[in-house]
Amino acid sequence: MRPLGHIANPRMNYEQILFDVTDRIATITLNRPDKLNAWTAKMGDEVREAMKAAEADGQVRVIILTGAGRGFCAGADMSLLSDIAAQGPPDPQHALAHHTTGEQREGIAPDFQRKYSYFPSLKKPVIAAINGPAVGLGFIISLYCDLRFASEAARFGTAFARRGLIAEYGVAWMLPRLIGPANALDLLLSARIIDGAEARAMGLVSKLSPSETFMDEVRAYAKDLATGVSPRSMAVIKHQIYNGFFQSLEEATISAEQAMIDSLKSEDFKEGVAHFLEKRQPAFSGR
Repeated sequence: MRPLGHIANPRMNYEQILFDVTDRIATITLNRPDKLNAWTAKMGDEVREAMKAAEADGQVRVIILTGAGRGFCAGADMSLLSDIAAQGPPDPQHALAHHTTGEQREGIAPDFQRKYSYFPSLKKPVIAAINGPAVGLGFIISLYCDLRFASEAARFGTAFARRGLIAEYGVAWMLPRLIGPANALDLLLSARIIDGAEARAMGLVSKLSPSETFMDEVRAYAKDLATGVSPRSMAVIKHQIYNGFFQSLEEATISAEQAMIDSLKSEDFKEGVAHFLEKRQPAFSGR
């Protein structure tokens, strides 16, 4: 783990994740391999803190989220679910209060300030490197990443209907937008487990790779984004995509016209033209 002294108040002693920055890529690794990285409240807090650190780090261009060992994330820790089953649900007002990120970010739609839906509000692309089971809450976490790459060992399932639960944390809104209503209903109603090949066919993942070369391929893609693409362009395009979920075509077109005018004034536009004409690698500043 490299020192992060240039980030304000970084947290160095994570207990349930690993955080590394190399080649302008921040890698956040869920680190409970003996539990297939089952999600806990502490893990959620640490992931959010690491995401904020990566967002604030001017050297970071891309974020990878993955899991240690054989799993990506097997869902919520079953001890938590067992306690709720035995003791009953928490007070509704208390539960709702804990469904936000605990802070309000100026200029960010409320939709992307909820407990797990904040990933789209980050200006940097977030890639889910799904190396094994992504089930239940782990499945939802992967949906809020911008891209999903899977190894041949990856497995996906919603689990909720088989636990007497419902489609939680916005998955009923997000999943149909990624794979269509029929596929979303299939996965949510049946809660069946699918492999990486079926996930790829549905469009749930962008790329499927052999386990042996998986992380090398993910990092190669991330490195290409980190070194060959304007970070300013990535941030604006990501904003356009997610805001577009709530816009008409006319509204999206009008906002894109203004964004294009702004981009033509940017340093990255000048560099984008210059490196192409000079036949060299780009040196984008993000400005």
